[in-house]
Amino acid sequence: MVAPMRPSSGRATPRGEYRLWKRNTDSMTQTLPDYAVEVRGLTKYYKTKERLSAKPALDDVNLAIPRGSLFGLLGPNGAGKSTLINILAGLVIKTSGTAKVWGIDIDVDARNARAAIGVVPQELNIDPFFTPRQLLNLQAGLYAVPRKEREVMEVLRALRLEDKAEAYARTLSGGMRRRLLVAKALVHRPPVLVLDEPTAGVDVELRRQLWDYVVQLNRQGVTVLLTTHYLEEAEELCDYIAIINHGRLVAHDEKRALLRRLDAKTVHIALTAEISSLPEALGPYSAELTAPDCITVHYPPSRARISDILDAVRGAGLEIKDLSTEETDLEDIFLQLTGNAVAAGGKASDAA
Repeated sequence: MVAPMRPSSGRATPRGEYRLWKRNTDSMTQTLPDYAVEVRGLTKYYKTKERLSAKPALDDVNLAIPRGSLFGLLGPNGAGKSTLINILAGLVIKTSGTAKVWGIDIDVDARNARAAIGVVPQELNIDPFFTPRQLLNLQAGLYAVPRKEREVMEVLRALRLEDKAEAYARTLSGGMRRRLLVAKALVHRPPVLVLDEPTAGVDVELRRQLWDYVVQLNRQGVTVLLTTHYLEEAEELCDYIAIINHGRLVAHDEKRALLRRLDAKTVHIALTAEISSLPEALGPYSAELTAPDCITVHYPPSRARISDILDAVRGAGLEIKDLSTEETDLEDIFLQLTGNAVAAGGKASDAA
């Protein structure tokens, strides 16, 4: 497996030289940063016809991603997610603000800031005339990883591509190419991994395999920043979640705290006999008769107790056969904060 790395200590890097990420933590002198990614006042305007756009793609974004976390960045189409990622990766120049990757300012030490991050893009940008082994060796060489320290086959093996090491990339299936992108992002052993819609268009089995591997990396200490179409993925995987909309950060919190923000819950009460109208005892609650033998109650847990609702039903002489509850989920939060529709199947709009 690919282990998380740390940079060596802080002298200025001579031109043409990289400080490599090492496994041997005993030789490290730099303190681990509290935040794997930290941005302050980050703003980006794109130029249109030699003028800056009227609205920024990023508008004074402040974001801190704890070291070792599995962090979800969500938002509708055009929200600014990919702009943020591209700034961190050195592909887009910010207009103002500061950004650090693994404690390294992207302006002060751009090369090592870029070496600290591995990005898996949405697009399949793989040279079709190279083999996976050649592609990973080339990628490692671009980051000045010495040949004897490269772990090309280890990375391919971890992503179940070792039997395709000598096959041309153009002969790989779409799922294999997606895994090869992950391998490219990991071959220089960065401590921060960015996954920009990594499971878009892949089958369920591959999606599960990919997430299992990402979770293993995270447990080893790699910080993972994820953007995804699938809100249920973010809810299942992520420790922290941020939601960006129109270039501004509208939410940034631990997942559990974020889910508690929406004070709403639903209980479905199945009755042993059919009724024609709701009992008067449920008047104080938002209740509806969704079937002749089923009452649905929507209530805020902070102001109403489920026991009081059930007592009101029983007090009306009704016998309860079964009940089920619906908790607030990430989709509810996303819709509340962005006001955008979510497509069927739990998908948010495409990433910016």
